[in-house]
Amino acid sequence: MGYTKAKCTLKKTVLFGLILCLSVSMFVPMTSAEDVTSSQLDIHSYVADMQPGWNLGNTFDAVGDDETAWGNPRVTRELIKTIADEGYKSIRIPVTWQNQMGGSPDYTINEDYINRVEQAIDWALEEDLYVMLNVHHDSWLWMYDMEHNYDEVMARYTAIWEQLSEKFKSHSHKLMFESVNEPRFTQEWGEIQENHHAYLEDLNKTFYYIVRESGGNNVERPLVLPTIETATSQDLLDRLYQTMEDLDDPYLIATVHYYGFWPFSVNIAGYTHFEQETQQDIIDTFDRVHNTFTARGVPVVLGEFGLLGFDKSTDVIQQGEKLKFFEFLIHHLNERDITHMLWDNGQHLNRETYAWYDQEFHDILKASWEGRSATAESNLIHVKDGKPIRDQDIQLYLNGNELTALQAGEESLVLGEDYELAGGVLTLKADTLTRLITPGQLGTNAVITAQFNSGADWRFQLQNVDVPTVENTDGSTWHFAIPTHFNGDSLATMEAVYANGEYAGPQDWTSFKEFGEAFSPNYATGEIIISEAFFNAVRDDDIHLTFHFWSGETVEYTLRKNGNYVQGRR
Repeated sequence: MGYTKAKCTLKKTVLFGLILCLSVSMFVPMTSAEDVTSSQLDIHSYVADMQPGWNLGNTFDAVGDDETAWGNPRVTRELIKTIADEGYKSIRIPVTWQNQMGGSPDYTINEDYINRVEQAIDWALEEDLYVMLNVHHDSWLWMYDMEHNYDEVMARYTAIWEQLSEKFKSHSHKLMFESVNEPRFTQEWGEIQENHHAYLEDLNKTFYYIVRESGGNNVERPLVLPTIETATSQDLLDRLYQTMEDLDDPYLIATVHYYGFWPFSVNIAGYTHFEQETQQDIIDTFDRVHNTFTARGVPVVLGEFGLLGFDKSTDVIQQGEKLKFFEFLIHHLNERDITHMLWDNGQHLNRETYAWYDQEFHDILKASWEGRSATAESNLIHVKDGKPIRDQDIQLYLNGNELTALQAGEESLVLGEDYELAGGVLTLKADTLTRLITPGQLGTNAVITAQFNSGADWRFQLQNVDVPTVENTDGSTWHFAIPTHFNGDSLATMEAVYANGEYAGPQDWTSFKEFGEAFSPNYATGEIIISEAFFNAVRDDDIHLTFHFWSGETVEYTLRKNGNYVQGRR
């Protein structure tokens, strides 16, 4: 999309109804040394150099008094340096402006707040990171109401970008602007109407002309435009592509977000494994994105990615299945030339110690930036306590790599004696497993680390388990916990049905309930907690629960609900 042909297009400003005649002279590069360099900016190389990226989530985007309102500490220069040292090349700084603005007609942004945002941006630029600045949760706080409050929404939005454009117009081109995060025009996700497309076009084009007309480095600053909800259906992608065609500017970037195939991403409906349907959703999604944008010359940034279940706990998705998901996702994004930015609201990097909460997770992400890692059908190996131990066959997914070693703690396992490898099937010998297991010691008895010629290690948890058991109990709908002896095992999912076979509980289109929403295990206290949200969605009746464990064991339990009183029996 070039701007070389001379044209003068009449553009109606969304807010003021003024007629703007934009000539090609608007795009003539300025003559300073920096701007001569910037006019040689290649947007495809720019976006490629942003790979990989990280989000400073739940910080400046928090809805409250300041950046600590949602529980994260104040941003430090050391935090930004840690991100750069960890190999990230770009940082997205989401900002919610609502609580930091005055009233109409000026909607002046609090000077201390915008200076604090600038400080974080400058720290990132000094670490040679690319930086994306946006308008974030304002999208659902007040911008969604354009149908009923169009003029006020556009006035506030215009005021924000006029002030941001002025504030940052002298900053390096490594700072880019994103028009709005996850724009929507109703309180309900997914309820997209025809007029919503026009609202987004108004926002995106107003943003574009404000920035471009503000001068300085904003004349050629890279600008990031989203789809509605930053979703990836073909219609939404096509609408955004048309907007970018209309703008005819070589410094535009498209953005979408991705949190996985929904049933897998929240662990519902029995989607406990990273199976074919979840994998195919990744393929289909980013093939659409690639074909609509990248293959037609428009670079794409995946501005956020993760799994929806992470909002409750990163343990909602079982560790091995989680690792396989992210390994494949990043691989496919790399194949489709899509730059990705990890969503981190404080759940991944500890912002006080600057260590990763889950180093194994980060290791597989980092290895995937440059290539593929080997995985396996599971990272769990179960043996039954007190029962004869047999050889265990495990399918490896080598992804072009070669197994080079197996390590059990300090012990190096010997090929041909302790294990065999044939056609991608790893066989752990019974004698080896017996040596690593302590009878009567339930839970993880050993970690067997598989090492490969490339990529991240894969760690098998050798679990000594017995059949889980549950106990009778009584409680209320707002506090009900089933005493549970996990006996070294871990909970995969829960089914709930009434005595007549009807599905019970929230999302009654499936018997398998949502992990972390309807139920959750507490291994430390020895309980399975059934949530108030679950009981709010069931009638007074007998409800049969089936708990599925990762060893393959199942345990039956019955709830009898009568008003707020709940009785639980084995």
